[in-house]
This record gives sequence, C-alpha cells and structure tokens, in this order.
Amino acid sequence: MCSVGAMASTRLLRLFNAKAANSSKTLARAGWSVCFRRNVCSSPSRLQSCMSAWVIDHYGTNEVLKYTEEIPIPTVNSPSEVMIKVHAASLNPLDVSMRGGYGAKLLKLRRDPLSVMGTDNDSEFPVILGRDVAGVVVDCGSEVTHVVPGDEVWAAVPPWKQGSLAEYVTLTEYEVSHKPKLLSHTEAASIPYVANTALSALVNAGGLCRDSSSDKRFDVILDSVGGETEEWAMSLLKPWAGAKYVTLVTPLLLNTDSMGLLDGTFHAGFTLHSKALQNIISSGVFYRWGFYAPDGPALDEVSRLVDAGKILPVVEAQFPFTQVPQAFQKLEQGHARGKTVVRVTEEDDRQAEELVQNSRTETAESEQEVRETAKQN
Repeated sequence: MCSVGAMASTRLLRLFNAKAANSSKTLARAGWSVCFRRNVCSSPSRLQSCMSAWVIDHYGTNEVLKYTEEIPIPTVNSPSEVMIKVHAASLNPLDVSMRGGYGAKLLKLRRDPLSVMGTDNDSEFPVILGRDVAGVVVDCGSEVTHVVPGDEVWAAVPPWKQGSLAEYVTLTEYEVSHKPKLLSHTEAASIPYVANTALSALVNAGGLCRDSSSDKRFDVILDSVGGETEEWAMSLLKPWAGAKYVTLVTPLLLNTDSMGLLDGTFHAGFTLHSKALQNIISSGVFYRWGFYAPDGPALDEVSRLVDAGKILPVVEAQFPFTQVPQAFQKLEQGHARGKTVVRVTEEDDRQAEELVQNSRTETAESEQEVRETAKQN
C-alpha cells in the first residue's frame, strides 16, 4: 500500500505543479506579477484593475442579475486575508432568497455597522451572490500561514461578504481550507456551504460527537424543513437526557426584514426564549437555532473525509459563467438531487478535472496491481 500512496502522491504533486504553472501563465497574461512564495503580494496593472462578475443593483427576480466587467478586483487589505482566483462556484437556495432581499437589513448592518445611522438605501449595491467557492490562492496577507499562493482551496463565503460569482474573491485565512486532493474544482464547489452549516448546527448548537446517538431515541435532531416538523420530531428525542433539537428554519431574518432591526430581533428572541423554555420544562429537551458559521478548520476535516471517500460530491447540473441566470432558474425549479455548479474558469477547470480523473485511474490501477501481487505471494 505504501507504493500506492507514493504513486498517488506523485500524481497529485504533478497536478499541483501543472495547476500552479497554468495559474502563473494566466495571471502573467492578465498583467499580474506572481511569485510562488509566502507573503508576496501581487498587484493588478491599471488595465486589469477590474474583473467580471454577476451582480444585482436591486432586489427582485431573475431579471435583476447583471453581468459586468467593471467590478474592482478585491485586494488583500489586512494581514489575515487571502485572495482567491475563482474556478468554480455553486448555488444554494440562500442565493435565490438573497437575490429577492432576504435578510437585507441585518446583512447590510453586518457589512457596514454605520449604515444604521444613514438613509442611503442603495449603499449596499452592487451585491455579488454565490456562497461556495473553489479556486487557487493568488495573494496572501503578511500573517497568513495556512495557505500560500498557488494552493488549491475551497471555502464558504459568508452572506455578508461579496460572493463567488466573480473572477476573484477575498476571504480571511480562517474561512479558507485546502481543497480535497481527489476532487476537481467543479466537484469541490458543491460542498463547503452546506458542510459548514451542517457542522455548525450539529456540533456547535447540537453538541453532537462520535460517542452519542447510540440508543433507540436520538440525542440530536437537525431540522432543515421547519413548520409542522417540530410537532412530531420532538417525540423522537430522549427525554430528560440533555437531547437537543436544532432547527435551521428561524424567523430572525424574516422578522428583521418585515419589522425592522430592533423589533424584528426582539420578536425573534422572544420566540426562541418561549420555545426553549417550553421544551426544557415539558421534556428536558434543549431547543436551539442553528446558523451557518464560516469555519476553515472545519472544512479541513471535511476535506479529509472527502479524500477518504466518506463524503461524496453530488453535482446535478453544471453551467458556464455566461449562463448564471439559467443556473438560478434550474435551482428555482426545485426537486434537485444535487448541487448546481457554475464553472467560472472553464479551461483551467477542464484541465484539472482531467488530471484528477487520471490520478483516480492510476490510483485504482495501482491498488489492483497490489492486490494481484498479494494474491500471487
């Protein structure tokens, strides 16, 4: 098995070198100066100070999506930031909701705390949607140690930051993780946001660990449906045993949108307090709300599970960057059995997919050779 691992590692090293070379050539053609060593900042030329992206200038239906090549390229402005060249992005139901203005008041406040004092309703625009990203690091802040330029990474972009339906995105080091080695960018882009959300709800809010959930009733239930589910799902939890009911369907953003920040937050808090008190008194069950939380280290663990074959990407549909509105239409149709992915960097991603597939084939062939040799001996 050591020889198999060595061959796979060699192939993956060739994959990295090929990707690094391709990224270097692409950036050089774009007027960038790239040096693949830690903490070296690259800067766009005056002619390349803008990037292409899909944006919205106001909230609404699919018609508000607009393609532009005049969005300023994000730069590394703090020691902990990482700039990523986007190769693939995927859509989540949250993107459709945010396109229509879901959570606008609270998210605007999170982006700009001083906006609560102003009256400029258009200050938050343009907004770039897209929560999932897979790509290559092109620039790092001076204190970044986890990744270096040339690394292939994936991440979930927080809803209060500009999204991944663009050529570049900037995140903090703590929101970024190394992409699973055996996944292409297209496959990798299908996982981060849902993985971060599930882990935040199950581990942070639900307290789930490897030693729990071994009896007939459950220690934790994660509800992503809401509504009447709460009425019958509570009976499936262990009573008076510290069990937790975690729901992702909360009224917080809906309340702040309809009632304003203060009244909406108060009513949401009152609802949570009432349900939590009712359930702890009646059955000893902890009622909690789960939210997405950006977490690069958690994605490191997910990456290991992916490379071990324990988590598989499920991509139902792929669209080129020119067909983002069609990708939104596909998502809105519902009945999805996998993620809808947008290929932002077509040529590089096809090359990566070919290299990854060749790596998988060689690894499988090597494992077969080892098994046959073992039988002969």
